[in-house]
Amino acid sequence: MKFALPNLLWLLLLVPLLAVFLAWAWRTKERLIAQFVQSRLLAQLTVGVSKTRQKVRLALVVSAVACAVLALARPQWGFSWEEVAQKGLDIVVAIDTSRSMLAADIPPNRLERAKLAAMDLMKLAKNDRLGLVAFAGSSFLQCPLTLDEEAFRQGVAALDVNIIPQGGTAIGETIQTALAAFKEGENHKILVLFTDGEDHEAGVLEAAKAASAKGLRIFTIGVGSAAGELIRVRDEKGKMDFLKDESGNVVKSRLNETLLQQIAGAAGGFYLPLRGANTMDLLYERGLAPLPKSEFNAKLMQRHHERFYWPLGIAVVLLVIEMFLPERQKVRRPVPGTQAPTSAAAAALLYLLFAILSPLSASASSATALKNYESGKYDAALKEYDRLRLQRPEDAKLAFNAGAAAYQARQFEDATRHFSGATGARDPKLAQSAFYNLGNAYFQLGDSAAEAAQKQEAWESAIGFYDTALKLNSVDADAKHNRDFVQRKLEELKKQQDKQQSKDNQNQKQDDKKDDQKKDEQKQDKSGQDKKQDDKKSEDQKPEKPDGSKQDNQKKQENQPKPDQPGDQKQPEQKKPDSKQGEQKQGQQGEKGDKDSAQAAALGQMTPQQAMQLLDSQRAEERALIFLPTNATQKASNRTLKNW
Repeated sequence: MKFALPNLLWLLLLVPLLAVFLAWAWRTKERLIAQFVQSRLLAQLTVGVSKTRQKVRLALVVSAVACAVLALARPQWGFSWEEVAQKGLDIVVAIDTSRSMLAADIPPNRLERAKLAAMDLMKLAKNDRLGLVAFAGSSFLQCPLTLDEEAFRQGVAALDVNIIPQGGTAIGETIQTALAAFKEGENHKILVLFTDGEDHEAGVLEAAKAASAKGLRIFTIGVGSAAGELIRVRDEKGKMDFLKDESGNVVKSRLNETLLQQIAGAAGGFYLPLRGANTMDLLYERGLAPLPKSEFNAKLMQRHHERFYWPLGIAVVLLVIEMFLPERQKVRRPVPGTQAPTSAAAAALLYLLFAILSPLSASASSATALKNYESGKYDAALKEYDRLRLQRPEDAKLAFNAGAAAYQARQFEDATRHFSGATGARDPKLAQSAFYNLGNAYFQLGDSAAEAAQKQEAWESAIGFYDTALKLNSVDADAKHNRDFVQRKLEELKKQQDKQQSKDNQNQKQDDKKDDQKKDEQKQDKSGQDKKQDDKKSEDQKPEKPDGSKQDNQKKQENQPKPDQPGDQKQPEQKKPDSKQGEQKQGQQGEKGDKDSAQAAALGQMTPQQAMQLLDSQRAEERALIFLPTNATQKASNRTLKNW
């Protein structure tokens, strides 16, 4: 299943917004009706109106809108193959993949810009057959001539500077490769060449003229700038570095517009620089569209089946159901004379009794709570006030009284909760008292806290509430006195924290200093042991008598590497490969080989045996080369190719 217009699916995001809007409109309508119509009359006017049915109708509207959006996106399910005959051109696109195409004078770089231009050309040449040739120091046919846009797109996406290991830019060989991709006598042969024009071989113009004689027309697209740009590549470690030639000079690649103009002129085409967004439009309108097109063989195309009518039909059905679904449900009215005559009077009497007894019971509960508070039973008073607050949560006086009871019961968390509920009182005096007592409760919370961070946070909150109380009543001496007291306590706490932190830092520095001293002592002990081992070794290696045989052996040993021993420092000659190879060959060669090895090591040269051994070790590390695609047009040549 797919959608012909998938961009319209973004409209589905509006469906939740529509649902929220309809719900808000419904609630607003209910609130406005309740303001303008008395509840007794509203109940009579809305007899039988079902809120559930109203919600169902809103859900039907939202679902219908969602189905309509799906229908607009044109869902398609299943397909059939159809043969379509069409006329078009045969176009081979050749893209330069040498390292010079990594220059960033045309962002992001020349190669990526050429690939984007090739995709633009594919969108313009919908009825034309397209082929793809990749070239650098050699060339090969990446994608043969085809009407399959996906195959051409995948071929272009696979292009990079490593697809052809052979460096350089062989434009002449590329022209021959493109010419071999066409079949004789079929259609006009067109080559669109994307390159910077840095050709590293001769005979390009001759190849263009020969191809033109065979019916090939070449259009060149210059990628780059005449000023040029340095080429940045990644080294073996993955770091970006500038590309350098054999002499170590940094390579700067420039666009060779003169050569590209000559190639296009020799093959009946024209040259265009790749600048701006309409280069491919200009190429197709001026160069390719006027050419006569031949008829291709029939092409099989997928014809997807449209299924938009299913969600559209569901949307219509949902709207019809919403239209005919009534908000009122049938209510069975009682038959006159069957109802007891005293039922209405009894109901009215019960309502009157409830209205009279409710304030009395509430008043009795408040009086009980106050009596418990005055007698010192703060927990019982708090429970009674909590029960009353559940019945009247908007009563600020009850919240204040409950906070006072909780404060006296030393339940400071409950006190902060109740005092917070009293801060929104309409009476300014009550609100000011609530903020003042809220500051007291937070001070007690901080004073009973175990951690310094909790103390600091609670006391800072207390200072804030005291400030609010002073804003409401600036002459409140108690609030000012308490605020200054808590401020001093907070400053003392911060000073203690600073002292503790500085003490911890000092202890840490002393510990670090002790660790450093231990490390220095260990290093000194180790250096003394190394010195003793060196002295002992020098005494053991000293010859007793300098006779001739021992001197010869000593000379041989001086040219050979010594084995590493504990405490010895490696000598410079141990790092040289010639002395190491000489040691490996010591047991296989005679006295003559020893002398040659010693003399070669003394002169800093390698013996033939050492050279063969080095070549054998390097041959073991050889890796397989990357496969280089070949075709019938590539021929062996002895030219020196550059690596860009």
